[in-house]
Amino acid sequence: MKLNHTEAWSECLTIIRNEINDKSFSTWFSPIKAVKLENNVLTIQVPTKMSYEWLEDKYIIQLKKAILAVLGSKGRLEYILPIETPYAKSKKLNKNINPFAIPGIKKVKIDSNLNVNYKFENYIQGDCNKMARSAGVAISKKPGRTPFNPMIIYGGVGLGKTHLAHAIGNEIKRMHPNHNILYTTPEEFTNQIVNSIRNDTMNDLVKSYRNIDTLILDDIQFLGGRSKSLEMLFNIFNEFHQNGKQLIITSDRQPKDLEGMEDRLISRFKWGLVADLQTPEFETRMAIIEDKLKEEDIEFPSAVKEYICYNIKNNIRELEGVCTSIIARATLSDREVNIELAKETIQKFVTFSDKKISIENIKHVVANHFHLDINLLDSKSRKRDIVNARQVSMYLARNFTKQSYGSIGAYFGGKDHSTVMYSIRQVKNQLDVDEIFREKINTLEKEVQFTLEN
Repeated sequence: MKLNHTEAWSECLTIIRNEINDKSFSTWFSPIKAVKLENNVLTIQVPTKMSYEWLEDKYIIQLKKAILAVLGSKGRLEYILPIETPYAKSKKLNKNINPFAIPGIKKVKIDSNLNVNYKFENYIQGDCNKMARSAGVAISKKPGRTPFNPMIIYGGVGLGKTHLAHAIGNEIKRMHPNHNILYTTPEEFTNQIVNSIRNDTMNDLVKSYRNIDTLILDDIQFLGGRSKSLEMLFNIFNEFHQNGKQLIITSDRQPKDLEGMEDRLISRFKWGLVADLQTPEFETRMAIIEDKLKEEDIEFPSAVKEYICYNIKNNIRELEGVCTSIIARATLSDREVNIELAKETIQKFVTFSDKKISIENIKHVVANHFHLDINLLDSKSRKRDIVNARQVSMYLARNFTKQSYGSIGAYFGGKDHSTVMYSIRQVKNQLDVDEIFREKINTLEKEVQFTLEN
């Protein structure tokens, strides 16, 4: 027998009651009224905006479990929120709580920003990435309609996260030509939000994201602490998940270890698949080399390929870079590709790769940039220019070295970990709203990297 909206919500409440305590149920669920049930979409009316936000933040898992149990896999939930007008005591209904719930937006084809060179065909499968690659292939066939939504791909530098994300996007594009896909980075994402706030065009930005069917967000760890960006991502997530759209995210660490990330987002990341990319084993490294050489239409002796595999173990990007360097040195110097050439190349390559950026190095770069005596960064001075330089130094130290807050503080006159955390948060907050400051940080990051290379 088909349920009406009241019956459906009553069954949902029965399930939810068993999941939470009586006081919480009475406070947050008893005041809710079921409004209608159409096409497996149950609409409920909540008494206040705070109630809606609390439900979404604290009880989204219980709500989802109940809706799926009562309405099936296609079941969805929508909210209606009464809001007070400042000029009247009467209430009007506002159904657009989520800014993405804007009806009637015409679908427009967009530029995907995908790298066409990253495909499944040249993404070598091994034990290190088999699960992630297989899930990516499944997503490509039915984007938004597999259990792998969202898909979180995490792993160390150079293990192929970006390649796999682009490969999924390119395959979706091939199999579903009318599917709108967007690849973006935290920097681009944040810049869009900052510009929309400055130009009062947030509604236009919201509409543009509502037009997307699959969103690929690379290196999400760099969004940590950016409150406006995280709020936007939270709304995007809810819209995508509710409407069967695909979300693919890459990170250098698993969700629970992301710093500056809201708990409500981290909990949602766990709804889909969290897939890690591990260090490639010997056989996979060999296959990657052979694929690279095939692409360059050249062959290396077996001994050379094995030598490379034994000496470059933790980074696919380095593996391919060494091959490219050997080819270049052999071609430009008219030399034979042999163990001796491979050894010379790897020694130089690994020497560069093994260089570490030190906190002292960062302090020198920042002090020079701000025209300050480096010793002032260790002082207790509260002068604005010195505090600013010190905070920027701590922010860069955390990003480049990944040392603990306490360890970083020791390099700045013995500051405690809370001071370091506060300083980094201040820099991140300013990055959210100040374009000139972001450009300054970008310049400093390049200067730090330049000192490493030289």
